[in-house]
Amino acid sequence: MAHDRATSSCCHTSAPAGRTDLLTTTTSAAAPTSADVAECPVMPGSSVVKADAEAAGLFRDHEGRRYWFCCAGCGPRFDADPAKYAVTT
Repeated sequence: MAHDRATSSCCHTSAPAGRTDLLTTTTSAAAPTSADVAECPVMPGSSVVKADAEAAGLFRDHEGRRYWFCCAGCGPRFDADPAKYAVTT
């Protein structure tokens, strides 16, 4: 099944009012900078605005590093096997 980033979330869950997901597709005039954006570790290729994810509670701290998620379904997947999704730098 194809994923349309502009209209749906990878996990098909609700997001903050006015948004269908937390992916970086936005209608605002100000585009987020690279420092404001992270890639969801569960859905590679899905970029998310960190502040939006934090406001929605879609993040986890693991071994001293913060991970941001594109939708509510990604947090439980990360929790089930953080080592699978955690990135070491």
